Amino acid sequence: MVNKALYKIGYGLYILTAKSPDGELDNGCIINTAVQVTDSPKAISITVNKSNLTHDMIMETKEFNLSVISDEAPFALFERFGFKSGRYTNKFDDNIEAGRSENGICYVSRYVNAYLCCVVKATVDLGTHTMFIADVTDSEVLSEVPSMTYAFYHANVKPKPEEKNVSGYRCTICNYVYEGDKLPDDFICPICKHGVSDFEKI
Repeated sequence: MVNKALYKIGYGLYILTAKSPDGELDNGCIINTAVQVTDSPKAISITVNKSNLTHDMIMETKEFNLSVISDEAPFALFERFGFKSGRYTNKFDDNIEAGRSENGICYVSRYVNAYLCCVVKATVDLGTHTMFIADVTDSEVLSEVPSMTYAFYHANVKPKPEEKNVSGYRCTICNYVYEGDKLPDDFICPICKHGVSDFEKI
């Protein structure tokens, strides 16, 4: 199977945000699986890796916000929300421009063209991920800058890998290089947490 064929699907890129049940901690992560599923009522589905802290927060609170990333977003935004864990890093420190919607959850306000506030009405266990189906309770347009797609990100935002004289495997998501002759079947990228299917031989 050629895994890169899946990259041809028209993915968008989003910052999924949530808060802890006590309201003391804000967190977020990058996802590329969000789609409107019904118009009346307005509902969307998202899919989130169970290893993400944001996943656990949503499981507990049944609420989240979804910020739609625009195509002017820099790579630094993806490093902050995609390559770092909220278990060890405050993703909403003073260096990020953000607001807080009426549901009390943060949303990113720069390099974003809209955000949605959502309440979970159903979940589907997908093994490594959970699908959340949610009603949209509020939304706002922040700019008219076009939304970023996964293809645009790979072509224009993600840095090109440095050419090194090493043998091993490169993560096609974040460019992490595993040096060695064989990549273990259960290997997980230490940067972006993707598995062996997203590595290529170099």
